[in-house]
Amino acid sequence: MVNRAAKFQIGQVVRHRIYPFRGVIFDVDPTFSNTEEWWQSIPEDVRPNKEQPFYHLYAENDETEYVAYVSEQNLVMDESGDPLRHPMVNEQFEMMGEGQYRPLEQVFH
Repeated sequence: MVNRAAKFQIGQVVRHRIYPFRGVIFDVDPTFSNTEEWWQSIPEDVRPNKEQPFYHLYAENDETEYVAYVSEQNLVMDESGDPLRHPMVNEQFEMMGEGQYRPLEQVFH
């Protein structure tokens, strides 16, 4: 197993490179850390390699908000600068500006 630094970090806004959703990263696993059943449910032709960082996102699309678990290879930076509407974002993050949030426990008054 090869560990490497994650490309993205907690608080960054990213979007899926194929599917129409975006979200803010709230946790990172250095390699796949979900169930085998979940991994097998991904169509084989788009199933990601397990030996890469996987990101937990407060995600949203045009219709709903949810939590997503996405491989690094399937994420790109979201350049829109638009705020996220997911209800957990305002509970756990403060917007710093252009597509970047800071976890509230890091906010100093």
